[in-house]
Amino acid sequence: MIDVELQQQMDEGWMDAALDEARAAATAGDVPVGAVVVHDGVVIGRGRNRRELDGDPTAHAEIVALREAARVIGHWRVEATLFVTQEPCPMCAGAIVNARVKRLVFGCLNPKAGAVATLFQIPTDPRLNHRVEVVAGVRSAECAAVLQGFFAALRRGPSYQ
Repeated sequence: MIDVELQQQMDEGWMDAALDEARAAATAGDVPVGAVVVHDGVVIGRGRNRRELDGDPTAHAEIVALREAARVIGHWRVEATLFVTQEPCPMCAGAIVNARVKRLVFGCLNPKAGAVATLFQIPTDPRLNHRVEVVAGVRSAECAAVLQGFFAALRRGPSYQ
């Protein structure tokens, strides 16, 4: 069993990798949400929002990371920890349950579409066949700041970039 303080430090460190993915999404013109899947201390999946880049409405950071992790392990059961900078939406929360993710660690809340703690609680719903351990608020202020900065730049228009 890992000490609580050590687990918190590890979670914050892995959130760094998710934040790197979020920043890369912003650079590519996508909403800056990033995700990493970690199994036994190794990143087995990385993802960032790619909806604009790929023209794909399902190309959310969590989906991209889960797909890569499943390819790496060779199975759809991604029994690992998913770190994501923003609370997942209903689509992603459903995918997290279906992928049998053991643990979900996310940064900031998603007041308009959050399906883990805000609007719905899909990963912990006892009616579903799998429940996910959820840790919310890891580096929340930093995760929110990346999103806020991106949208502030969009509101200023293309002359800013």
